[in-house]
Amino acid sequence: MALVDKKIKPFELNAFKPGEDDFVTVSSDDISGSWAVFFFYPADFTFVCPTELGDLADHHDEFQKLGVNIYSVSTDTHWTHKAWHKSSDVVSKVQYTMISDDQFKLSKQFKVLRKGEGRSDRGTFIVDPNGVIQAYEITAEGIGRDAKDLLRKVKAAQYVHNNPDEVCPAKWQEGEATLTPSLDLSGKI
Repeated sequence: MALVDKKIKPFELNAFKPGEDDFVTVSSDDISGSWAVFFFYPADFTFVCPTELGDLADHHDEFQKLGVNIYSVSTDTHWTHKAWHKSSDVVSKVQYTMISDDQFKLSKQFKVLRKGEGRSDRGTFIVDPNGVIQAYEITAEGIGRDAKDLLRKVKAAQYVHNNPDEVCPAKWQEGEATLTPSLDLSGKI
């Protein structure tokens, strides 16, 4: 069941990209070669979801500086994403791609599809440039996520990816000391 270190499978889905004249298609080929965050949420026009998407929008530039593309994903259509973007003050701040998983391709692949509901759980997945899941988190319906903490996790994942002999301890922040696992270190922390 664990998805860490699993390569994502090929997909192609419709999406709404704010600022574009038309809808776009997003595929596994589009994410190849760059870091990505897949941010699943239950539904458009709800309560916690817009607060999360707005929080991501407020930090979108920081993710972009790290070379990370954000993809919000729900089982709503790309048409619904566009309507929500136009009608919500909070969601109108979104500049990242909003994927329609109305075919359940990604929700099934990332194991967040709620059986019998046709909606996704709140799931956050950090995917490296090779298309491999490096970290993920699933939260309950009423628990909103924090974009600042996601940024910290992305920075840690990128650091470890670029420095495979080092690891990031709890609460690690960019620029802080890391650890180099060894027998000499074992039992000394």
